[in-house]
Amino acid sequence: MKIEAVIEEKLLSAFSPIHLDVINESHQHNVAPGSESHFKVIIVSKDFEGERLIKRHRAINSILAEELADKIHALALHTYTEKEWKTYYAENTPLSPKCLGGGKKAG
Repeated sequence: MKIEAVIEEKLLSAFSPIHLDVINESHQHNVAPGSESHFKVIIVSKDFEGERLIKRHRAINSILAEELADKIHALALHTYTEKEWKTYYAENTPLSPKCLGGGKKAG
């Protein structure tokens, strides 16, 4: 199964998001064609209500620990409550930071 699909499946199961985008941004980096090493996740969930950003990110990192340990080089997380999403971001998806190098080449 592709890494992108694994990420999506795990996050759907863990957070029942109102909105979820898993975007493979590997093609924007110095990696082999077809790589799945750089991702952006935009997730909106009721589970994030009252939670600080660090706790939201830790929860996702915990769910994706296996993939982060060995398959994913970079994971940009954009985590929102429904209110935050509707108020600030629904029309303007945030950009991921530029990669400063490195990468996992397909073997």
